[in-house]
Amino acid sequence: MKRLISLCLLALPLFPAAAQQTQKPVLHGKNWMAITGKPLAATAGAMTFQKGGNAVDAACTMLAATCTMWDVLSWGGETQALIYNPKTKKVIAINALGVAPTGATPKYFKDKGYNFPPENGPLAATTPGTAGGLMHMLANYGTLSLEEVLAPAMEMAAGYPIEAQTANSMEKNKELIKQWPYSKKVFLTHPGEDREAPNAGEIFVQKDLLQTLTKLVEAERAALKQGKSRKEAIMAAYDRFYKGDIAEEFVRGSKEQGGLITMQDLAKWKPIEEEPMMVNYKGVEVYKLQQWTQGPTMLQALNILENFDLKNMGYNSTRYIHTLYQAMNLSFADRDFYYGDPYFKPEEPMKGLLSKEYAKQRASLIQYNKNDANIGPGDPYPFEGRKNPYLKMLKKRGYEPDTVRRNFAPTHDQRSGSSMEDAEYQDRLWRGTTTIEAADKEGWVVSITPSGGWLPAVIAGNTGIGMSQRMQSFVLDAELNPFNVVEPGKRPRVTLTPSMALKDGKPYLSFAVQGGDTQDQNLLQFFLNVVEFGMNVQQAAEAANFNTNQLWLSLGGTKIDDRKPKPGHILLNESTPDAVRNELKKMGYTLSFGDRTSGPINAVFFDWQHGSFWGGSSNHGEDYGIAW
Repeated sequence: MKRLISLCLLALPLFPAAAQQTQKPVLHGKNWMAITGKPLAATAGAMTFQKGGNAVDAACTMLAATCTMWDVLSWGGETQALIYNPKTKKVIAINALGVAPTGATPKYFKDKGYNFPPENGPLAATTPGTAGGLMHMLANYGTLSLEEVLAPAMEMAAGYPIEAQTANSMEKNKELIKQWPYSKKVFLTHPGEDREAPNAGEIFVQKDLLQTLTKLVEAERAALKQGKSRKEAIMAAYDRFYKGDIAEEFVRGSKEQGGLITMQDLAKWKPIEEEPMMVNYKGVEVYKLQQWTQGPTMLQALNILENFDLKNMGYNSTRYIHTLYQAMNLSFADRDFYYGDPYFKPEEPMKGLLSKEYAKQRASLIQYNKNDANIGPGDPYPFEGRKNPYLKMLKKRGYEPDTVRRNFAPTHDQRSGSSMEDAEYQDRLWRGTTTIEAADKEGWVVSITPSGGWLPAVIAGNTGIGMSQRMQSFVLDAELNPFNVVEPGKRPRVTLTPSMALKDGKPYLSFAVQGGDTQDQNLLQFFLNVVEFGMNVQQAAEAANFNTNQLWLSLGGTKIDDRKPKPGHILLNESTPDAVRNELKKMGYTLSFGDRTSGPINAVFFDWQHGSFWGGSSNHGEDYGIAW
C-alpha cells in the first residue's frame, strides 16, 4: 500500500494548468507587440511602432533605451538576437558579443592571482558589442534612421526620472563605484551625503552619454548629406563608434583605469550573422543561438525529454520535476565542458550533442527514483563519426562518459561548504540582464537577450559607456573546458539565450528571460508549459518553475569553489505541496523555496487562427509590454 501511495504522489500535479490565474493580464494586439524589462523602454518601442517602424526598429529603440536606463546592461555590453525575416521565412542569428582584448591570456590572469578573469573592473571587459549589434540590425533589417531610433534614448540621457531598482543598485554598489572616477561622476549625484546615489524619481542626467549618442547621429547626418544610402549612413555612425573619436576616448578611458582594450581590438571586431541552432520537438522547430551561448543546452534537454511522456506525468508532479532536473543536469554537464567560440579551435562537437541518438543515450542514464549527483559530460563524438580527443582529460577528472555508472563524486563536483541560501551564490546563479520581444503585422519578429556593463560598471572615460564584465565567463584552465579558454579575439561562452519557435513554417513563440545560468532552465519550462500543458503565454510566463544548481556557474566568484556544482540542490516554488516536497527529499534533493520562480520571462505567441498576437510579460520584476 505504501508503494502505491508513493507512485500516486510521483504523478501528482500541483493544479490543472488550464485553471491557473495570472497576476498580470495577457497582452492582445493585431498590429504590433513591444515587451521589455522597463515600462519606459516599452513605451519607447511603442513610440517607434507609432512612427511606422517595424519590429526591428522597435527592438533597436528598446535596446537603446534599456542601455541608457542601466537595465542590468549598458552601451558597452553585448547583444544576442534572433530575427524572423518574413521575406525569406527564415530565422537569423545575430552574434554581437564582444571579444577578449589584446593581452588577455591565461598566463596574464594567473600571474595576477586569478582563477577566472575578474567579475568587476576594467579587466573584466570584452570589447563593446551592443552598439555594433544595434546598428547592424537596424541597417540591414530596419526601416527608420538611426536618429529616429536613438531619439528616445537621447531624451532619456538628457534626463529621465530614475526608478528605485536602478537607483538603489547605484547606492548599494557605491564603494566599488568610487574606485572608478568616470563612474563616480555619473552615478553618485550627491557626493558626501548619506545617500550618494540618485533618489527614486529624481531626474537622472547623463551628459557624456548624450554627447556620444549625438556624435552617432551627427555621423549619420553627414553621410546622408554626402548622398550616402540609409544603410551606409548608419554604418558611418558605426565606424565613428569603433574607429573614430568615440573609440579613441573609450580606449583612453579604459587604459587610464587599467584596461587592456586597444584601438585595433575595436576596429577588428564586428557583429556576425549566423545560422541558428535548431531541433524539432514534436513538430515544433525550436531555434537558439550557437554554442558561444548556452542556448543549445535547452535544445539538448528537449531532445532528451522527447523520450518521456511528460504530459502524462502531470505539471510539476514529483516525477515531472525529477525528470526535467535530470535532463537539465545532463545537458548542462555537456555545456560546461564542450561549449565555446565556434570561430576558434578546437571545434565543438555540436552535431553529436544535438543528435537524437545521443539524446536517447543520455536519457537512458536517468534513474527514476533518485538524483544522480555524479552526472558528467557525455561523449558526443561517435554520433558525428569522430573520436573524442578529450577522453583522457575526462577520465583524469573522474568521468567515464556514458559507459559506466559512477559510484563516487568527482573532486570538482563535490559540494562546496556554502549552503544554497548563500546570498552571494544565488546572486551569481541569477545574475540578470533584460529581454526584448517585438513583433509586427508584416511578420517581423525579434527576440533579444542583451547584457553586459551592468552596475557597478566602469565607465570608459568621458563616453558615458559602461564597460562589459563578460570576461569572467572564460576559464583559464583547459581541464575545466578546453573550448572556452581565454584568448585575444575570442568570445566567452555566455548565458544569454533568446529563443524562437516555428510551427507549420510560421512563427509560433518568441521568448526570452534574464537570470544567468537559470535562463535555459526557465525557458525550457515555459516552452513545455505551452506545448505540453496548454497554458496561454501569460500563464506560462508566471507559472511555478524550479531551478537546478547542479551545474558550473558562469558568473562571479574568484575561486574554483565559488562556481562548483551543488548536486541535488533545487529551488522550488512555495506553492509546492508537502507530498511533492517529501518525495523529492527521499530522492536525494536539498530543497529551498521562493515565492516567484518563473524567472522574468517575456514572450509573444502567434495566434494564426485569429490573426493576432498574445503577449506575456512576467510578474517577476519590472518587465512591461504594450500592444496595439
